[in-house]
Amino acid sequence: MIRYAITTPSCYSFEYLKNLEKKADFVLLRDKESKNYAKLAKEFIETTKDFKYKKMLHQDYLLAKELNAFGVHLTSNQFSDIKEAKKLSLFTIISTHTFREIKMAKELGADAITFSPIFNTPNKGKPKGVEVLKEAVDRFNIPIIALGGIVTQKEVELIKKSRAFGFASIRYFC
Repeated sequence: MIRYAITTPSCYSFEYLKNLEKKADFVLLRDKESKNYAKLAKEFIETTKDFKYKKMLHQDYLLAKELNAFGVHLTSNQFSDIKEAKKLSLFTIISTHTFREIKMAKELGADAITFSPIFNTPNKGKPKGVEVLKEAVDRFNIPIIALGGIVTQKEVELIKKSRAFGFASIRYFC
């Protein structure tokens, strides 16, 4: 089961990124506040070049390709960008919230999806729960990464039992 850390400006430093090497398989540079994401992304890629985890950039597949990131994590408003990201040989993850979106992501060629929110998460609506996650895993032949409200090892164990491809979190790693 992969462990996917999502960064946030409040938890972003060299020490934090170095520490993630022991905890995460994938790391997403996500910063909705930066006025210069491209500069931050370049620093992220350069700073972590010797770290073992796979580097992902948020939304900007052209920048991900330019900086030789492993992949891109697209938002649920970017389904039309999946094919373009795949043409650039980027590992492509897209955020999904419904079974219809999972089906569309698979049909368009995404490598994996995040499905959320699984557990209670501030400002993210009603949680889907582990049973709906299990149903998604059983129903769709695409790697599903559980997201939302994963804060402790307790939630990680529940995700593991669902047979999901992995889990993604900000707060679990921060």
